[in-house]
Amino acid sequence: MKLSESEKKFILHWGEMGGKWGINRTVAQIHALLFLSPNALNAEDISNTLTIARSNVSTSIKELLSWEIIKAIPLLGDRREHYEALKDVWQMFRIISEKRKRREIDPTVNIIKECLAEKGNNDNELNEYSRERLQSLMEFFEIILTFYDTTNKLPTNSIIQLLKMSKQMDQFLKLI
Repeated sequence: MKLSESEKKFILHWGEMGGKWGINRTVAQIHALLFLSPNALNAEDISNTLTIARSNVSTSIKELLSWEIIKAIPLLGDRREHYEALKDVWQMFRIISEKRKRREIDPTVNIIKECLAEKGNNDNELNEYSRERLQSLMEFFEIILTFYDTTNKLPTNSIIQLLKMSKQMDQFLKLI
């Protein structure tokens, strides 16, 4: 696959951003390539286009498949697996948000709950200041998770309208 300079620029940037998000740069670059590609690509195409070792492509594809933001596409007459990225950015955002919530936020909330619930000997008990800090953090997570659960049930068009309303509200607040 021949990439334009703009496509290369985006793929490189997406890879750098992936590193900042805690995702391997190569994984993010492969995702960007598949996102931009109008056709499903096989691992060899990906390897040749991005000049990445085939083994690295295979490992990265497994990770992207586990995130469920790419899928394997069988092509008639070709024994190799081909891959394509989700093209709907809202669907992709919802899937990534849910995965990150399960991997990062849910375990943190569970630990906070455990720490707040522990009573007994002095070694396990929180001092008052720590308890207040953790309680404050727990209240924050409860509000954010309620908002997340509520908006996650909405159809995409409703979320878009909600976000557009927040822009209008911002403009209104500037007038006050």
